[in-house]
Amino acid sequence: MQDIVVIGSGPVGLACAIEAQRQGLTARVIEKGALVNSIVGYPLNMEFFSTPELIEIGGYPFPTTGYKPTREDAIEYYRLVAAREALDIRLYETVMDVRGERGDFAVVTTRAEHPARNVVVATGFFDQANRLEVPGENLPKVTHYYREPFPYIRQKVAVIGAKNSAAKAALDCYRHGAEVTLVVRAAALSDSIKYWVRPDLENRIKEGSITALFNTSVAEIRADSLLLQTPDGAREIANDWVLAMTGYHPDFHFLERLGVACGTDVHRTPVFDETTFQSARPGIYIAGTVCGGYRTNRWFIENGRFHARQIASHIASGQAAPIQLEGVHWKTEE
Repeated sequence: MQDIVVIGSGPVGLACAIEAQRQGLTARVIEKGALVNSIVGYPLNMEFFSTPELIEIGGYPFPTTGYKPTREDAIEYYRLVAAREALDIRLYETVMDVRGERGDFAVVTTRAEHPARNVVVATGFFDQANRLEVPGENLPKVTHYYREPFPYIRQKVAVIGAKNSAAKAALDCYRHGAEVTLVVRAAALSDSIKYWVRPDLENRIKEGSITALFNTSVAEIRADSLLLQTPDGAREIANDWVLAMTGYHPDFHFLERLGVACGTDVHRTPVFDETTFQSARPGIYIAGTVCGGYRTNRWFIENGRFHARQIASHIASGQAAPIQLEGVHWKTEE
């Protein structure tokens, strides 16, 4: 029996396990993929927007050779922190259900049942892409994840989106020999593009190195072309690959299966106590970006890591009573 089972081994999940152990609790982390699985899925050599001290966990300094850490720096840092803290981590084990009640849960996975008094859900959002919902989206030429530019050398690449991921993918592919078309549903690039990236993209568009189609949406993805809806009507362009950089969202189905109620507002914000992070199902807590629903920019490593102390303190205090949320009652799916 563990005092806490943490679902998800991202930085916030690891921080929750570390804080639990420091407050005298036992903790186990269960992860369906690799350690810090989302970061492993980031583009190779990607540079974080945050400086190292803002994404540290457990009080361990994050040494880097550059001003900002790379994907590889982060993976190694979190690996070393997990090893130093001797965290009990079960990788490549998917959680299917959480049965029972506070004090006597059974976290059911593809490999075992883990008894736990409390459960922390720190699953992030990176595994659930916002789909285009158009014909042809399931073709092999389409991906919602960008890793590296080399498969796209001398290829016609359409990048869908107007924010940071789309901007960086478009620039990277262009600089490695791809013919890039940026398809933007809005009238202009997003204001959220980082200030040092935006001028670069704007200049490449202005000089014609990258073609940008604004007020344009994808109507259909075909084997060797794209059918677009533009302000001037339908238009078909030749295409080899589609990088749909349209963002991601939490796994709402999984949350609701665990009894974590999600709001009916446009953001589908999960229901939880903002002081303790306990959900409407007693003994189940949520932490990190998953707390924001579709507002995936509300919580991230920089501020989500602090959820760990609030959760562990609430459990360690022995005062983890059910929260009273008017009109909300937990019920797992049948």
